[in-house]
Amino acid sequence: MGRFNVIETGIKDLKVIKFEPFLDTRGYFFEAYNKNDFVKMGITEEFVQDNQSMSSIGVLRGLHFQKNFPQSKLVRCLKGRVYDVAVDIRKDSPTYGKYYGIEMTEDNNTMFYIPKNFAHGFLVLSDTAIFTYKVSDFYHPNDEGGIMYNDPTLNIKWPIPDDPNFKVLLSEKDTKHPLFNQL
Repeated sequence: MGRFNVIETGIKDLKVIKFEPFLDTRGYFFEAYNKNDFVKMGITEEFVQDNQSMSSIGVLRGLHFQKNFPQSKLVRCLKGRVYDVAVDIRKDSPTYGKYYGIEMTEDNNTMFYIPKNFAHGFLVLSDTAIFTYKVSDFYHPNDEGGIMYNDPTLNIKWPIPDDPNFKVLLSEKDTKHPLFNQL
């Protein structure tokens, strides 16, 4: 296997992946994705699209999912710092309604593999962040689903700074998601 290390999350199929860059005086190099190595880790999806976003401090994107065309995702933070969350919405799962959150930065060499039928979101904790993700199905705009980020049942411990100047910034769409128990 390549220079990847898998960390189990306690939620079936949800994985944190650490990688080791090759460092020298010029900088670094690493394989962000190698199908053969990922298959050995049990990640067999064919990724069909790469997405990238840039967001400012306080932006919270999520919690999003696709209803009938679910997507597996492989995500990482290219610049800045984010807190990334995946929520198990597989009704037949023993961890249904559980979440896992992880801080990802441009320096901590971390990726997060999120299988199909998870809701996903992230909060930007640096001045700006560039976030990228591979997905296993194409985006279908009429198939969007979401859950309110501050749902009391999920009780996600977002690391919102205790600073009156820090504001959580949501899209209009993200202010209208239902609660988890309304799914």
